[in-house]
Amino acid sequence: MPNAPLSTAGAAQASTTLVTPTYWDDACKHLVKRDRVMRKLVAEHGHARLYTRGDAFTTLARSIVGQQVSVKSAQAVWNRLLALFQVESEDSRGPLDVQALLRVEAGTLREIGLSARKVDYLLDLAGHFDNGQVHVHDWQKMDDEAIIEELTDIRGIGRWTAEMFLIFHLLRPNVLPLDDVGLIKGISQNYFSGEPVSRAEARDVAEAWAPYRTVGTWYLWRSLDPLPADH
Repeated sequence: MPNAPLSTAGAAQASTTLVTPTYWDDACKHLVKRDRVMRKLVAEHGHARLYTRGDAFTTLARSIVGQQVSVKSAQAVWNRLLALFQVESEDSRGPLDVQALLRVEAGTLREIGLSARKVDYLLDLAGHFDNGQVHVHDWQKMDDEAIIEELTDIRGIGRWTAEMFLIFHLLRPNVLPLDDVGLIKGISQNYFSGEPVSRAEARDVAEAWAPYRTVGTWYLWRSLDPLPADH
């Protein structure tokens, strides 16, 4: 059981308002002009948009909980985690409070279905935020690689997770996640008639999308799954 009251009043102030990138329309115009495949995909999926909501800590915690399990299983554990901290959320997202997580015993987190490794990852994540080892308020001034380096110092967060964070939370416009299976599959199907694609070939294709490689990646995801992912 928790060894201290688990108040989340402070965390409840986090916004759940959807925010879309200010650059999106300019990016679409650029992609349509530079790339024939993107011209088709923007026409088919142009009504949809990338968006972000919530806070950084909650977003990263969700990514850890969701590692190597199905979406359904991850959501079930996440719901139990929110219930443990008495967080009420209209869309079952959070927010999750750093201090509340640090006060709970590891055994209690194991009881709701988290593996020992994920418990360690979550507590390390909370420790980084609590100790100021992640510079949330400086991220807008930092380049992508500097943020990736900072995030991958946290146990359980690799480059792919950091890149997804750049895309879905920070809305960075020019991220190309070459380790992403969906991106490589989308390039294979849309540019190479389903033939295998190397990282170098994927990078070459995406040169035409710069400085909006995030948006090109997002439209390739839509070509595989018309429903945007919820991060």
